[in-house]
Amino acid sequence: MHLLSAAAEAIGGTTKKTEKVRILADYLRSRTIPVSAVSAVFLSGRAFPAWEETTLQAGGALLWQVLKDITEKSDTALTAAYRRHGDLGSAAYDVLLPTAPAKSKLSVMDVERAFRDIASVRGPSAKATLLRELLAQATALQAKYLAKIMTGELRIGLKESLVEEAIAKAYEAPAADVQRANMLLGDIGETLRLAAAHRLAGARMRLFHPLGFMLASPVESADEAFEFFTDAAVEDKYDGIRAQAHAGRLQASGAGPTEKQVRLFSRTLDDITGSFPELADPLSDFPENVILDGEIVAWRDGRALPFSELQKRLGRKTVTEKMMREVPVCYVGFDVLYSGDELVIDRPLRERHALLDRIFAGATHQHRERVRDPQGRFEFEPAIEQDDRQRVAAIRAPVLRAGSPAQLGELFDAAQARGNEGLMIKDLNSVYTPGRRGRWWLKLKRELATLDVVVTSVEWGHGKRAGVLSDYTFAVRDVERLINVGKAYSGLTDKEISEMTEWFLAHTIIDHGYWREVEPAIVLEVAFNAVMQSDRHDSGFALRFPRILRLRPDKSPAEIDTLERVREIFERQKVAYPNAG
Repeated sequence: MHLLSAAAEAIGGTTKKTEKVRILADYLRSRTIPVSAVSAVFLSGRAFPAWEETTLQAGGALLWQVLKDITEKSDTALTAAYRRHGDLGSAAYDVLLPTAPAKSKLSVMDVERAFRDIASVRGPSAKATLLRELLAQATALQAKYLAKIMTGELRIGLKESLVEEAIAKAYEAPAADVQRANMLLGDIGETLRLAAAHRLAGARMRLFHPLGFMLASPVESADEAFEFFTDAAVEDKYDGIRAQAHAGRLQASGAGPTEKQVRLFSRTLDDITGSFPELADPLSDFPENVILDGEIVAWRDGRALPFSELQKRLGRKTVTEKMMREVPVCYVGFDVLYSGDELVIDRPLRERHALLDRIFAGATHQHRERVRDPQGRFEFEPAIEQDDRQRVAAIRAPVLRAGSPAQLGELFDAAQARGNEGLMIKDLNSVYTPGRRGRWWLKLKRELATLDVVVTSVEWGHGKRAGVLSDYTFAVRDVERLINVGKAYSGLTDKEISEMTEWFLAHTIIDHGYWREVEPAIVLEVAFNAVMQSDRHDSGFALRFPRILRLRPDKSPAEIDTLERVREIFERQKVAYPNAG
């Protein structure tokens, strides 16, 4: 663990990507294959390979408490260390340096075993005991990187793509082959083993391991969209959550029959299957193994509902029958990544669309909808109703074509009239590029509205923004009082944030350490995608995807928007969604 920590420190000490790759490649070559394989996982910012379901369940709060116990430091001292760096690992180094052992025999394999032990026990007390034992063996530098790995925040400028490059360099393998093997396996350690053995071509897709999502770039107008390509597929942009659906059969243990499974993964590659248990049946209708890309939306009477309805289903540990009846959901599939035993992301979109049509046509259709209008409403087939539960479905997203900006503009207006966010415009010749944002997929949408708000509290940032107050909570006016409606951290320049930090430090009302209540004098103009009902703020509302458009020094707090204006915007949304709520 000493050499890994030293390598990580050296990697973090240079800004040159080629030098980072060289340092890591030299380290990997110098260790045995088992140690290098585990190290590759750790240096990708994970405690375990990506495909595994194993998690430590020991986050920053537990680590903070253990550091307090070991060092006997106060919250104030730990907060001060954290604020110096904006990083819990570096804070751990600071507070442990005076008392941690100068040398340690702790190895990479020791750490892997300790992590698996921590993951296997239940309860914070048992986990804290094992974590305390692990940190007690570590030097301050080792503890720094143990904390960084545990929190998934290495912050040494080492993305997983650079770890892939280092593996390619260390074992003289084509970088593209390393990248593809890691994508298929979801295990950078196993990828290293294959690269070292020159067997990367043997990597096979691991079902129920999520691939990265292809991302879209925004455009401001239909005219701009047609600057990039003219052979376009057009779909509604639904106001839900992006989800990758894996459906198929795994071989059961022993000689028993295969069993069919369905798993859903979010854009952050988290397993969200448990949040939408009713989608398992409709997604299990496909006769072959598939991986679909699509959107989960709240759904009633043949149309998508606003995100505020779906929000009621998110983050719930238990999903009740009542909840599923009140907020029914639908999976809208718009792409296919894997079918049968073949990864199809390298095929052009027009071929993937044809394959997706065949996949849905081959389903048993017990839980799907038929299209009555190619871009309009959907109608459930009678067979879908079960008992008194709301109907659920998996549907093929309707696709239209647009041959001109004028035609695209008409489709956009129709999509917004249906209550959807806008349009997705996709190049029919494009391949699927996991994790990449390019001009092959475009998104056209308009901001719902803007609000003038006043900042009421601020937080210290993270990483590069560790030394500035960059996260702003803001409010609107409710008669004579201010009432919070949102929080934003993007939109201002570094210079503006630096200047605002000086102002907020000088105008702090109460310093809570990590965050500050400030004088309500700074007015911002913010844009957002939707207004949601939420108990996150006292107003009862929250803005979805708020972004700071600009500072408004020309306006006083007396001129900011009101809570009544927020309610008006919320009600205006409901005109497009008459069946919501």
